[in-house]
Formats: sequence, C-alpha cells, structure tokens
Amino acid sequence: MSDKSDDLERLRLLNIVSQKGIKTLSRIELERLQYLLEQKDYSHDTKAQKSKTKLLKQISIAIYDYDVKYGNSFKTSL
Repeated sequence: MSDKSDDLERLRLLNIVSQKGIKTLSRIELERLQYLLEQKDYSHDTKAQKSKTKLLKQISIAIYDYDVKYGNSFKTSL
C-alpha cells in the first residue's frame, strides 16, 4: 500500500474509534491500526504524541481482551 492509502486507512480506523469506540474494531483492524500508528511520526506535536501513546496502550489492552475472550494468543496478521 502507498503512504496515502495507509493514511486514509489510519484515518478511517481512527474515525471509527472516535465515533463508536475501540471495542467495535475486529482483531485484525486493531492490529492494523496499531501498526499504522506505530509508523506515523508525531514527534513534532507533543499533544499528538501523547495521544498516540495513550491510544496504543488502549489498543494493546483491547487486543489482550479479545484474546482472552476468544482464546487467541497469537497475532493473526502482519
């Protein structure tokens, strides 16, 4: 995927999280959003960097909760 389509996908997933919550994403979507956020550089904006860190923690927790609920203990994508 190109950087532009990655950015659009990241924005689409972030929009879902902001409107409906993180629990509405599938395991694969959570992993994809985690990957896309890790690749994005927010070092120029301290507030955005803090939000990124906080969201990555929430994604990790959501993935863990998903694994506990469905008995999955390994990554399914990437």
